[in-house]
Amino acid sequence: MKLNQLKPHSGSKRSRKRVGRGDASGLGGTSGRGHKGQKSRSGGSIPAWFEGGQMPLVRRIPKRGPKRARHKKVEYDVVNVKTLNLFDDGENITVERLISANLVPARNPRVKILGTGTLEKQLTVQAHGFSKSAIEQIESKGGTVEVI
Repeated sequence: MKLNQLKPHSGSKRSRKRVGRGDASGLGGTSGRGHKGQKSRSGGSIPAWFEGGQMPLVRRIPKRGPKRARHKKVEYDVVNVKTLNLFDDGENITVERLISANLVPARNPRVKILGTGTLEKQLTVQAHGFSKSAIEQIESKGGTVEVI
């Protein structure tokens, strides 16, 4: 084997090109950055959204629609009527009682009762919202509905 026959192993990575190491390296002098200008200098990166001083697109287009938090949709944690059968007959069910029974998470105290399933007990239910079918089922069993 001779020195001119040496080759790196197949699949080995080629070393990174060392810039700024003399003209003979092919990347000396300006180190491949060209002459002068913002992109030739250190820290001279330009953001992708920069438009050369032209008024940016995001500021040119009209702004529409509600932007205030008061328009935010109110989100409820839902409890179906069939899950209320877990409680005793004649019991007063509040939001705190639902949280302690692990039917609703404590992070969002807004609760809405939906009418899925059948109710078999007479209950007094206090919640932030009720569906029509839930109100009908609770009142048909002799219970009462209280909106908080």
